[in-house]
Amino acid sequence: MSQDREHLQLLAIFHYVVAGLAALFSFFPLLYTTVGVIFIFAARHGTAKPGEDLPPEFLGWIFAVIGSALFLIGIAMAICILIAGRSLALRRRYSFVLVMACIECFFLPFGTILGVFTIIVLSRESVKGLFSTAGVQESG
Repeated sequence: MSQDREHLQLLAIFHYVVAGLAALFSFFPLLYTTVGVIFIFAARHGTAKPGEDLPPEFLGWIFAVIGSALFLIGIAMAICILIAGRSLALRRRYSFVLVMACIECFFLPFGTILGVFTIIVLSRESVKGLFSTAGVQESG
């Protein structure tokens, strides 16, 4: 039983680390947003050289919207991983943590490793018991 608690604590710490990495990497799509804003600015205020056309403004909007959307998705994912780590530490929200572990498997390489180990630990009956007794103790 103490080994299960130790595994859950280690998984919680690793979730915090992966959440930080996910938040860091979610800033890279902002480069696309910056390029899009530059295209929009050039299309509205630029002057074309002889024989060249300015980039179309809609292309800038496509870059800006996709970059912003990917940034927001990345930040949301980092927050969900952070919540999953906190839930592991508190031994609450078993279903949420299990779903997040499955989703993390898509993020190579760290998310895959963390997701697989989380699924393995959560599939143990003794760990399921820890999650159910944590909820009973709080409500009782």
